Amino acid sequence: MAIRTAVNRALTAITALPTAAALVNGNLTLLTTATASSSATLDFTSSINSTYDSYLFKFIDIHPATDDTDLTFQADTGTNTNYNQTITSTAFQAFHGEDGNSGAVAYKANRDQAQGTAFQPLCQDIGNGNDESMSGHLHLFNPSSSTFVKHFIGLGTNVYSGDASIQIYSAGYINTTTALTRVQFKMDSGNIDAGVIKMYGVGPKQ
Repeated sequence: MAIRTAVNRALTAITALPTAAALVNGNLTLLTTATASSSATLDFTSSINSTYDSYLFKFIDIHPATDDTDLTFQADTGTNTNYNQTITSTAFQAFHGEDGNSGAVAYKANRDQAQGTAFQPLCQDIGNGNDESMSGHLHLFNPSSSTFVKHFIGLGTNVYSGDASIQIYSAGYINTTTALTRVQFKMDSGNIDAGVIKMYGVGPKQ
């Protein structure tokens, strides 16, 4: 049965609806899946190019080997493997305990950078208990640009201290006009015990 919609007072028939998969995935194209197994790093060293406007990294149940550690990231232009690009960033947290009484929203000065070359934190203190993990995403915009710096937005959510939900919202830019071709993720201490990171292309580039 056709559905009729009014456009400029004229009826137009819609004879087909998009599939559920199309509604969910939109213009996302899965490019790479990296699965951790006591991994020092998870590296994305291919498929980051001018094909897409931006790239989305999804974090699924990242579990650290070391208690109370952060998932972090850096990028590289492909000319070396140092992953030490200059970053300026900002970060804040939202926190709420299982008791329903404790909660806060606060700026996180220990998770921002001002022209720093360290790995950028994407969360706060993931526990390594059997049921603890971190999930979230990182959105990297136009890494192939040779004109502009490279902006990013991140969100990480995890169990905090065993009985609270904490989210870290981070954003900033990688201060280079050279195209970025690689992204690396690692814990700020110890290995990534388990978890999955998926890289999607968003676009294609217009």
